[in-house]
Amino acid sequence: MQPDPTTILTTLAIREPVIGFYDAPDPAPFAPLVEPVTARACVFASYGAWRDGKTLHITEDKHGCGAPQLLGVQTRTREQMIKFLVDEEGLRASHELMGEYLDGGAAFKPQNGHVLIGPLHAEMDEYLRTVTFYVNADQLAVLVTGSSYYSRPQDAPVTAPFSSGCGQLAAVVGGFDEPRAIIGATDQAMRQHLDPGLLAFTVTRPMFERLCSWADDPKSSLHNNFLKRTMEARGGSF
Repeated sequence: MQPDPTTILTTLAIREPVIGFYDAPDPAPFAPLVEPVTARACVFASYGAWRDGKTLHITEDKHGCGAPQLLGVQTRTREQMIKFLVDEEGLRASHELMGEYLDGGAAFKPQNGHVLIGPLHAEMDEYLRTVTFYVNADQLAVLVTGSSYYSRPQDAPVTAPFSSGCGQLAAVVGGFDEPRAIIGATDQAMRQHLDPGLLAFTVTRPMFERLCSWADDPKSSLHNNFLKRTMEARGGSF
């Protein structure tokens, strides 16, 4: 059964859609669907479609810019990618440094042939890999705290890895069977598609379950006086 984030969304006044990242064998249950409009289309160009309840459908045949990170499909040679990321985007100080990053980089490789990114579908929970909350700084702070509620000092449940925006949805998350969370939407190239105050908080399904359990615990930080005081300082709501 899919965890229920209602308490989180209501308490923190999160108005943006909660987005699921699915690796599924059949896209039909996720309809209505949209596809990348061009070979270089950014995943986040579909953010408006997510707000309208639609799901982005990505395959090896139609994948947009995110093919390397979301499918493990390379659309450029290593040399071409290094030149693009360094000479055009300025993401590393040298070709050598970017080459080291690429050589050690992760990629998500779907097992079922269809990557689907969009609103949550409870009936497709077995194919859910990550869940992303799009939040402001106050909401993010509370979710980061909540992600540590059941953790031990050595766990380090929240990270903020360097990656493309789409890579932060799955490729750099780590083990999907472990309670992990990352702060995302830190890729300058994709931020044009988001409202300026939004960041992403992406969690694996086990962390999603933990967060929903944390939210429903009346003793947790979601229900403490610090949160109430912050909300009062914001005029009564985030």
